[in-house]
This record gives sequence, C-alpha cells and structure tokens, in this order.
Amino acid sequence: MQMSALRAALGPERALIRTVSGRGYQFAGEIRLLPGAGDQPDDARRTAAEPRPPPPATNLPATVSELIGRDDALREVVGLAALHRLVTLAGPGGIGKTRLAFAAARELLPQFPDGAWVADLAPLADPGLVATTVLAAAGLELGAGATSPERAAMALTGKHLLLMLDSCEHVIAAAAAMAESVLRTGSQVRIIATSREPLRVEGEWVYGVPTLSVPAKDADDADDFLRHGAARLFLDRMRAAAPRVVLEQHDAAAITAICRRLDGIPLAIELAAARAATLGIEGLADRLGDRFHLLTGGRRTALPRHRTLRATLNWSFDLLPEPERMILRRLAVFAGSFGLEGAGVIAASAGLGASDVVDGVANLVAKSLVSASMESTGARYRLLDTTRAYAIEKLD
Repeated sequence: MQMSALRAALGPERALIRTVSGRGYQFAGEIRLLPGAGDQPDDARRTAAEPRPPPPATNLPATVSELIGRDDALREVVGLAALHRLVTLAGPGGIGKTRLAFAAARELLPQFPDGAWVADLAPLADPGLVATTVLAAAGLELGAGATSPERAAMALTGKHLLLMLDSCEHVIAAAAAMAESVLRTGSQVRIIATSREPLRVEGEWVYGVPTLSVPAKDADDADDFLRHGAARLFLDRMRAAAPRVVLEQHDAAAITAICRRLDGIPLAIELAAARAATLGIEGLADRLGDRFHLLTGGRRTALPRHRTLRATLNWSFDLLPEPERMILRRLAVFAGSFGLEGAGVIAASAGLGASDVVDGVANLVAKSLVSASMESTGARYRLLDTTRAYAIEKLD
C-alpha cells in the first residue's frame, strides 16, 4: 500500500520505484547532492553522490538453516561453476542436491550482473513447459509463437546471469535440450543443474554429490564424532525438535549406527532425528529395520517426494523403465558388493540377456540407484542399504 501511494505521488516518474523479485523495492533514480548541501568535505560529497550499482537480482530463497557438513562440497561446486558453463549436481534422492546448488548460487551471485535465477522443474508434468519455465524464472517473455529451447536461449543472449535448472530427472530430455541450446548461443549464461542422472550434453561437467561423512563404527572420541557431517546434522535436527533432550556418552555409538544404516543421506537422517525426539535414540535404532514406516515425518511444506523416505525412492523407481526395475529388484539379493558377472547370473532371464543386464546396471549407476567403485580386481557395485531395503520390498 505504501509503495502504491509513493508511486502515485511520483506520477509520471512512478518507474523510479522498481520491484526486485524476491528482495523488495529499489529506488532507481539518480541520487545527487545539491550545491552547498550538508557540511561534508568535497571528496565525501562526491563519494556519496556517485550512484552505487544495484545488487544483482535473484529469486534464490533466503537461507533458513545452516548447510551442515558440506564445506568441501560447496568449495568444489563453486570452483567447477567458475570454470565451466554447465555443472550438473547428480545423486540419489534426499542427498541434498538442491540445497547445495542454492548455496553455490548464493556464493556466485555477485559475479553475475543480471542475477541468479532458479527454474524449478519439479512441478512440471509436461516437458514442453521447460523453456517457458526458464524464461519466466529469468523474468523474460517472448512474443507470439511456441517457446522452444532455441528461442528461449536466444532471449538469454547478452545476459550475464546464472541459471539453475532444479529437479531435471523427470523431464531430462527437455532439460538437456534447454541447457545445450543455451551453451550453443555463446552467451555469458552459466548453468547449475540438479538431477538424479547427468544431462549428457556437450560441455557438461558432472559433480556426484557425496553422502555426509559418518563416524567409524568404533569411534569413541567425542571431538572426532562431531567432525562428521552426518552426526552433526542428526544432533542439530534432533535438538531443533526437542531442545530439552539430554544426551549421554553412550548415545554417540547409537547415533553412529543410525547414520551408517541410513548411508549418510541427509533427508533420511533428518527424518530419523525428528523421530528420535519422541522414540529416543536407542528406540529409533532398534526400529530402523522398519525404516519405511518409521521415517515419515517430513516437513509439511516439502515436495511430496521429500516427506517420507518411501516417497523419495518411489519417485526414482517410478521413473525407471520396467527392465531396469526388474534388474534393481533382483540385485537386492546381494548383501555386499558384486561384479557384472554375478549381476548377470542373478538378474538375467529368458527375456533379459546378460548384455541387457550390463546396460541396465550402467543405467542404474547413472541414475544414482547403484554405486560403483574401482578396485584392483575391477569394477564393483553395491546398493546403498536404504535402496537395497526398498528393492527387497519390491522383490517380495
């Protein structure tokens, strides 16, 4: 109301009050001191009279809580984004890709005069809306005609901005087309994408978001315990839910066990910490075998797929073609690591040959549902404990 009244008072100069999305209002006119105004020295007057460049605009959400255990990851992502025009943060659901990308974008914001803009692709059911969503996020519009990735990219030409494509996996082909079109225009736009699998376009650099570090099984040093992001996140979220909880020395071992069984995945740890406030740490640890019924108390305002642990895995599983679902279910029988030969023996069937299993395992690795490591004997694969528990349910 006050801004409307001020604009009305300014009449034809009403455009001097500018709305900055996500931040507030800005006076856009020239500021100068009248001759003889004040008693400041001439140098001070000149300094005060010089217009300051406005801060870069953005629709990045404000920071609400601390980003725990991600100092190294944040430095790595900021470094990659400074060197490469497209960086994709890839990892399983609940690993914290979006929060890490937001933090990196805030660090990089001062380098982009035209701002940093988040295009949230999560609500989209139609891949054809990706280009429109990108333009809307950046505050741009096109004239009549269909909005294609190429037209949207041309509208961004000449802009020195950071674009974040968030939650690409369910519209992966359209997001990839959008990103590659922007890269090919030769503009100064840089992109940070978040997805459960790489976009697979020219010029892409993929950063696999790691799980939070977890204390060793036999850790008994309190200082060492608190150096691990998973333990610190668990304690922070539990105290937020129950500030009066008193922790005992032996609780460290139970928290370590919980964090290890949850693979250091931030979303799972946050859900567990909220339950620990009511069940107690030992009670929670004893019931983790039923984790999918237990870990359901996510934030009411979170995306539906982030409100429960099962919903997070459902989202990834439902995006798989049926042959890959079948392979994932069958791989759940491996309690530890396995090789491709073993995977072929277990997963192949009359309608699914050994070569199909190799392709399927490679795709599941790319989609962050199977982890891979190189050892002296060759590549080894394994399912995270939570993914394996989910796949066993599906197998049953």
